[in-house]
Amino acid sequence: MKVKKQSPVLIQKHHVEDWVGRIYTTFCVSLLVIIIVSMIYFVASKGLATFFTNGVHVSDFLFGTKWDPDGENPVFGALPFIVGSFATSLLAALIASPLSICASLFMTEIVPSWGKRLLQPVIELLAGIPSVVYGFVGLTVIVPLFRDIFPGQGIGVAAGALVLSVMILPTITSITTDALSSLPKGLKESSYALGATRWQTIASVIIPTVLPSILTGVVLGMARAFGEALAVQMVIGNAPHIPQSLFQSAATLTSIITLNMGNTVTGSVQNNALWSMALALMIMTFIFVIIVRLLERRHRI
Repeated sequence: MKVKKQSPVLIQKHHVEDWVGRIYTTFCVSLLVIIIVSMIYFVASKGLATFFTNGVHVSDFLFGTKWDPDGENPVFGALPFIVGSFATSLLAALIASPLSICASLFMTEIVPSWGKRLLQPVIELLAGIPSVVYGFVGLTVIVPLFRDIFPGQGIGVAAGALVLSVMILPTITSITTDALSSLPKGLKESSYALGATRWQTIASVIIPTVLPSILTGVVLGMARAFGEALAVQMVIGNAPHIPQSLFQSAATLTSIITLNMGNTVTGSVQNNALWSMALALMIMTFIFVIIVRLLERRHRI
C-alpha cells in the first residue's frame, strides 16, 4: 500500500504554524514571568523601605501592639492586624472544613445519583457571589444576631470568621469532591469485601486516602480567607488592638490596607508601612503555596 506523500508547500506551512505557536507561547510565558517578578520587586522595594529608609525596626513592626501612624512619635506595630488575620482565617477554616467534607461525601458516597446535581449548582453559586454581598449580608444578618445573643456590638472576629467560612466553602468542597471522585473503585470494593460497612469504609479507608487533598483544600481556603478584604472589613470592626474575645472588634492586614492606603502620601512612612503589610501578605501567600506543594507530594493514590 502506497503512502501518499505530503507536498512541500503543506510541510512548510506546518513548520510555520509550529514556529508561530512556539513563539506565541514563549512570549505569553515570558510576559507572565516578567509581570510576576515585577510585582514581587515592586511590593518588596516599597515594603522594605519602611525598615531601610524610614528606620522602623522589624521587631517593632512585627511584634509591636500599638498602631499610631499620626501621633507625634509615630508607632507602627502590626501585630494586632497579623493576629486578626490569622484568627479569622483559622476560625473560618475550622467552621468550613467539616461542612465541606460532609457535603463532598454526600455528593460522592451517600447519594451520588442526585446529590451532586443538587449541591453542585449551589456551591457554584456561592463561588460566584461578590465579596461585598457577603459583607453586606453579614452586616445586616450576622452582626445583629450576635448582638442579641452574645455580649458586645456583634462585630468582631466571630462575625468575620463566619462570613469567611461561607466564602471558602466552595474552594474546600470542590477540591475534596474531585479527590473523592478520583478514587479507584477497587479501593472501596475491597473494603466492602472484607465486611466493612459504608461508614467504616468512609472513616477508615476513604478519608485517610484523600486526607492530603482535603488538607490542600483547607490550606487554599485559608489563603483565600487570609487575603479577603472587603467582606471582613464590613463586619470585623477595624479596631487596631488584639481582641480579648471572639466578639470584640479587631482588624486584619487587608482591612487596614484598604482603609488607609487612600489617606497616605506616596513615599511617606505611613504609606511604606502599609506596603510592608502587603509584603507580609505576599510572604504568607508564598508559604501557603509551599504547604500546598508539600501536601500534593504526599498525595499518591
